Amino acid sequence: MLGSTHGTLTSGLRARVVACGDDARSASVHGTTAAATRAPGASAPVDAAVAACGAAAATAADLDVSGRPLYAPVPDLDRFFRPESVAVVGASDTEGRPHTGITRQLLAWAGRVGARLHPVHPSRESVFGLPCVPSVAELPEQVDLAVLLVRDPLPLIDQLADAKVRFAVAFASGFAETGADGAAAQARLAAAVAATESGLRLLGPNTNLNAFEEFRDDLEGPAIALITQSGHQGRPVFSLQQIGVRLSHWAPTGNEADLETADFISYFSTRPEVGAIAAYIEGLKDGRSFLLAADRAARAGVPVVAVKVGRTETGARTAASHTGKLTGADDVVDAAMRQFGVIRVDGLDELQDTAALLARARRPRADGVVVYSISGGTGAHFADLATAAGLGLPTLSDAKQAELHTWIPEYLNVANPVDNGGHPVGDERGRKIIDAILADPSVGVLICPITGPFPPMSDRLAQDLVDAAEATDKLVCVVWGSPVGTEVAYRETLLGSSRLATFRTFGNCITAVRAYLDHHRFTASYRSPFDEAPRTPSPSFRKAQALMRPGQQLSEHAAKQLLRAYGIRVPREQLVTSAAAAVRSAAQVGYPVVMKASGPQLAHKTELGLVKVGLTSASQVRDAYRELTDIAAYENVPLDGILVCQMVARGVEMVVGAGRDALFGPTVTVGLGGVLVEVLGDAAVRVPPFGEPDARAMLGELRGHALLAGVRGAPPADVDALVEVILRVQRMALELGDELSELDINPLMVLPRGQGAVALDALAVCR
Repeated sequence: MLGSTHGTLTSGLRARVVACGDDARSASVHGTTAAATRAPGASAPVDAAVAACGAAAATAADLDVSGRPLYAPVPDLDRFFRPESVAVVGASDTEGRPHTGITRQLLAWAGRVGARLHPVHPSRESVFGLPCVPSVAELPEQVDLAVLLVRDPLPLIDQLADAKVRFAVAFASGFAETGADGAAAQARLAAAVAATESGLRLLGPNTNLNAFEEFRDDLEGPAIALITQSGHQGRPVFSLQQIGVRLSHWAPTGNEADLETADFISYFSTRPEVGAIAAYIEGLKDGRSFLLAADRAARAGVPVVAVKVGRTETGARTAASHTGKLTGADDVVDAAMRQFGVIRVDGLDELQDTAALLARARRPRADGVVVYSISGGTGAHFADLATAAGLGLPTLSDAKQAELHTWIPEYLNVANPVDNGGHPVGDERGRKIIDAILADPSVGVLICPITGPFPPMSDRLAQDLVDAAEATDKLVCVVWGSPVGTEVAYRETLLGSSRLATFRTFGNCITAVRAYLDHHRFTASYRSPFDEAPRTPSPSFRKAQALMRPGQQLSEHAAKQLLRAYGIRVPREQLVTSAAAAVRSAAQVGYPVVMKASGPQLAHKTELGLVKVGLTSASQVRDAYRELTDIAAYENVPLDGILVCQMVARGVEMVVGAGRDALFGPTVTVGLGGVLVEVLGDAAVRVPPFGEPDARAMLGELRGHALLAGVRGAPPADVDALVEVILRVQRMALELGDELSELDINPLMVLPRGQGAVALDALAVCR
């Protein structure tokens, strides 16, 4: 029915859509943020450039077209974690007082890190034998870190700034976690810190002593750096030290009035000793800051594993009351984390196991996973779970299977999973089997589930696995299923190896291995979307601005003009206000036609009977015009006219939209469209900026993505055209983010390959 004007797409599609007007980097911007202008320390050339701005407004080069920062400085936190001098304001040595225990712990910690400690108290001459000064102003030297054991830290901020203190920790509670009054008090505290010119940074309030724990210094290898908003939730990860996993830092961020999770992710990503970052997050202070930090970690290849509270309404509500920050719409949070390579897990046990594996395992040589067990039942069970989770279990070659049958009876399956029948693990055959599997070039991971101890054979199996792990650069994992966990084979043999990954459950092993393979695939091809994000408005922006009506929903006709301004194809159509004009328009548009009521308050025209399809004559057009206007009058729906539209050939009905998230700002959504869009709920979301690969990945996440490939004889859809629409909607969301509250193109009819995509209907709501 519709002749296509859609051109052939090339690999440069993304650049063509996004690059309009990007060469001019000095255009005015919409605004600045603290994250873009404040830089107490920086470790890269870009960071140094941003840091040089100080408190001045960021330049256009630092911000995208929506006014959001494109770079975040790395705070220099060396003197926070390893200060040379520490002040304890409110120090006490009176037994039975809460501050006494804290002071004692800080004294011990200062001794371990080699810091000089200065107690501060207005009415004490000494604390634990150390000279005490009455105020911060009378400290004998400039200190790196001040720990504030006072109920209200606000009056101290200017004193700390005058004394050139670099970092302060506020333990006090009663801030944003308590409600509106507490939130106001926290805002005043944050404003006071931001107003200082000395570069003072604040941790807290509502934080604790986790940063000053005693860390084991006898462990080697890459370490986990830990970030938590609730100290208790970090205990499982901290306890990994007891089984030989190194921990380097613990940042308890609390309410994040100043320093936030993003600052610590950025800092830890630059530390050579950090192999992985583990985070427990209740709420994000700023979505863009978090994404910039995750981007930095992805560029550096440092995995970030996170538990993010708020998957349910109850969890979100509880987290908000705890930390006083937004938890964010969970589908957007989930998509944003996945988009920037943050590995989201649900449980603290998954957090510790996944972070430990990612911190210590080397880059995979291959993606293939082989399951090796002494029991066919165990192997089959594990293989089912692993395959369902998306792990690839390649069938071993005939030659490899023949080699394994040298030591394993012929009647046992060795294709993968490999079943040795039990007896070979008790002699020299056990190690030969393991080595033969690891020698296969398709194998990157060997997993041996041991559901329960069976000494002495399980002891020898454990030792063979450890010896093999120490001798290979491939990943060897063991699942020790015994509920006891006191066996020598587990406590000494398996946990005694830093090269072997040991788990207690099938599920945690599979989660960690999948994250390990996914992380390295992700970082191997990662390109930061911030490098190519648009910085200046396109010509489309100026056209679109003229169509915006603040606070109003646009009519379908106006919404389609908005799409047309951004190069999104719409049907031929005319807006008419009489039956005679409708007949003339139908002749110009070409029969058959569709007629629809158009008005600023119309969202669901089909339900009201305000759409007529397949009209083939002038008499049908006249009758349809009268019927549509009569229905609108009866329903008391104001119209700006009746649309006479070209009828478009059938294709795959999709929905593409833009919205705003409280944390991340503009978002873009794609899904299966049509009248059942709410029922199907099959959609994928991304947070701009993103490129063409992410737009295509969105389509792969849809449960109904097979429809685009063509089913039951239907031709493949024009996926390239759909991707182009997604990227153009992204550009619209970025440029109109301050003016456009919501956009829905539904349906977007995706025609057969090479014929394009046409927006049949659109809804736009202005802010």
